[in-house]
Amino acid sequence: MDTSSPQPFPVEIPFLHDLGVDFLGMSNGEAQIALDLQHRHMNSWQVTHGGVIMTLLDVVMSMAGRSLDPDARGGVTIEMKTSFLQPGGKPGGRIVAKGKALHRSTTMCFCEGEIWNGDKLVAKATGTFKYLKRLDAGRKLDHE
Repeated sequence: MDTSSPQPFPVEIPFLHDLGVDFLGMSNGEAQIALDLQHRHMNSWQVTHGGVIMTLLDVVMSMAGRSLDPDARGGVTIEMKTSFLQPGGKPGGRIVAKGKALHRSTTMCFCEGEIWNGDKLVAKATGTFKYLKRLDAGRKLDHE
């Protein structure tokens, strides 16, 4: 997996585009994304908001599991546990999220994820994801 420069996301996720998330790659049960931190990503203490960190962990873990099944159209989070180990970065910094699939069944995957601020581990998470091969009948994706 080449993580040296951002690539287009494999699926359109408007929320991630709004946040400014960079897709660095996914293959063989692993994935990486990154975020250049701006003032809008901060909490009242001027460090990365926990919701931003959890969003990155959720996405990178789901992508790690999805990388094992290219036919999966998408996935939903069944459960997620996050441990915050130290404050995230400040505006002007960059955090990297790394995900890894630990166990995959036909429709589910158990994954772990980490957020790194340089060489500092900021947060660690585990999650279970259910993957879908198709959308329910009659349901349409809206890309407005």
